Amino acid sequence: MLRFLCLVASLAFSGASQAQTAPSAAEIASYTGMHLAAHEGHVDEIKRLIASGADLNARDRVGRTPAHIAAFASNDDAVSAPAKGGADMNGLENRVYDVLTIAAVANNPVLVSLAMELGNGADLITSVYDGTALIAAAHLGHHEVVALLVAGGAPLDHVNNLGWTALMEAVVLGDGGNDHIRTLQILVDAGADKSIPDRDGVIPPESKGLRK
Repeated sequence: MLRFLCLVASLAFSGASQAQTAPSAAEIASYTGMHLAAHEGHVDEIKRLIASGADLNARDRVGRTPAHIAAFASNDDAVSAPAKGGADMNGLENRVYDVLTIAAVANNPVLVSLAMELGNGADLITSVYDGTALIAAAHLGHHEVVALLVAGGAPLDHVNNLGWTALMEAVVLGDGGNDHIRTLQILVDAGADKSIPDRDGVIPPESKGLRK
């Protein structure tokens, strides 16, 4: 049990350093072309640049494409434009995040749905923890996003490199409030396996209010 609690504390600490990082003010000031248009949501400029042959998958210094930039800025139309022009919607930036996981962490159901419609796979392995958008959303109790990802075919029982599923993360890293209880219920109702243990053999404990 001590090892288990230490792992939780370690994850909380390391998560601060490994989390998604939106472009800084200095990075934004350096942007030109597609990256600048994506950040500002200038769809007509994105289309003009596409027509002129601009690189739809160009990377900034930490590997963000224009689609990543638009997702961080919650500029939905600016995500659609490069995608429809042929941009790779399953590209990962240097911290191993895709547009879908960025949207899931931001609790943006509209962008989550859009990303999947544009071809961003809900089964993509993301983050330094080898997780998924579903695990990220479950961890945070973003139940509306969790429901969308489940409906979109996200793997319910994927185990990340910490040994945890989405269900386990919602229990261990959740606050026990209504958002996490609703998240757990969605996962269980969808068929998530409650018997999958972590590396220490611990299984998700029963949560108050969770239907059998």
